[in-house]
Amino acid sequence: MSASAPPDNAAAVKRYLPWVVATALFMEQLDSTIINTAVPSMAASLQVTPLSLKAVVTSYILSLAVGIPVSGWIADRFGTRRVFSIAVAIFTLSSVMCGLSLNLPMLVAARILQGMGAAMMMPVGRLTIVRTFPKSELLKAMNFVIIPALIGPLLGPTIGGLIVHWLSWRVIFFINVPVGLAAQYLIHKHMPDYYGDQSRPLDVKGLLLFGSGAALLSWLLEIFDEHSISAGLTLFLFMISLGLLAGYGWHSQKIPSPLLKLQLFRVRTFRVSVIGGFITRLGLGGLPFLLPLLYQLGLDLPAWQSGMLMMPAAAAAMCMKLIASRVLRRFGYRQVLIVNTMMIGFTICTFSLITPATPLYMIVLLSLTQGFFNSLQFTSMNSMAYADIKTEDSSMASTIASTLQQMSMSFGLACGSLVTAWFLSGLPQSDKIAVTNALHHAFLTLGVMTLLSSLSFWSLRPEDGESVSKGE
Repeated sequence: MSASAPPDNAAAVKRYLPWVVATALFMEQLDSTIINTAVPSMAASLQVTPLSLKAVVTSYILSLAVGIPVSGWIADRFGTRRVFSIAVAIFTLSSVMCGLSLNLPMLVAARILQGMGAAMMMPVGRLTIVRTFPKSELLKAMNFVIIPALIGPLLGPTIGGLIVHWLSWRVIFFINVPVGLAAQYLIHKHMPDYYGDQSRPLDVKGLLLFGSGAALLSWLLEIFDEHSISAGLTLFLFMISLGLLAGYGWHSQKIPSPLLKLQLFRVRTFRVSVIGGFITRLGLGGLPFLLPLLYQLGLDLPAWQSGMLMMPAAAAAMCMKLIASRVLRRFGYRQVLIVNTMMIGFTICTFSLITPATPLYMIVLLSLTQGFFNSLQFTSMNSMAYADIKTEDSSMASTIASTLQQMSMSFGLACGSLVTAWFLSGLPQSDKIAVTNALHHAFLTLGVMTLLSSLSFWSLRPEDGESVSKGE
């Protein structure tokens, strides 16, 4: 991948580029969860049932599933600065359209457009970071950029609840405008412009196969616990989605320039990072769903207090970035990922000990611990993915990593919902003791799953990732 002349001096680019990418990613991650607490208010305003607003969330997820795989090709063809700028502009403009929507179809259409912008922001932003910083400095940069991905989903429900309580639900979307304008200024002043080394044709057949398979699978994961379609039809559609994805796998081996270059999985550090991260998120992904249930149903806390208890994890995530580089340099990726994954599993299990008699400071301490380990986990996995990737494959690696990360979030949330529904099945919500015990069992299940996911990192070698961790 080639680059045009930097928009400013190299030192300034390195100083401000992480802020540019982090700002855009925070806007995206915050927006993906902030509307959840506004659903009743939005439904009343648009005169529809709250259940029908599921389409607002699903349409956004489907846009991501289809848009992310093609983002690398677009960046290679038109340049990272232009594509990232257009992505932020689309996201910001569609946010205004969401806030101005007069009915449900308008809101869904705006969310589809918003998902298209978000689909380009994450992989293109990550690609620019990888291309700008040498591997000796990559860990520090990725450590900074990963923070929005951690704190956005945690702060989203809290901020959304406060906005709906004090203002209109439309303000939820309008807050993206000043952030988007600030991002545009930084993009045009400090973002480098990288292009692909050679023009490659768009793999249209691969896009149809992978995009439709990923979109169908994402949709099924979003609606599977609502019983809106029969179990037989769900299984049938699930098999179709897997068949489409398998068809893409076969197709990608037959052409010289596939949409996603699956041969990159032969690189051990990339394979372990992406697949290990996917498996780990099966347990972690259920926490944003389970924790509010524990706090509100088990501890009988109001929604705003439940949201506030999610914030210590965000604070701990930001603090971890101060020492993550030193931890990885001292112990190496293999040891850190194995031990840290186990610690995450233990902390998830510890949530099963929380009862109404648990002191508040203990809950806050546990939340801080969880955020601390989560931050180190995602910093490690995201930075190690590029340790042995060649420069010419950085665009493809970023696209694949972003695609699998997005899918893992859907799988994780669906897994958490399924486990919780299993233990809560048939229990009346008025029986607080039974509900709390059921939630405790769900935490234990997800915790054990996370503990077992540490096995996915055993294939790493002690020296893996040293080009990133030892270079500082």
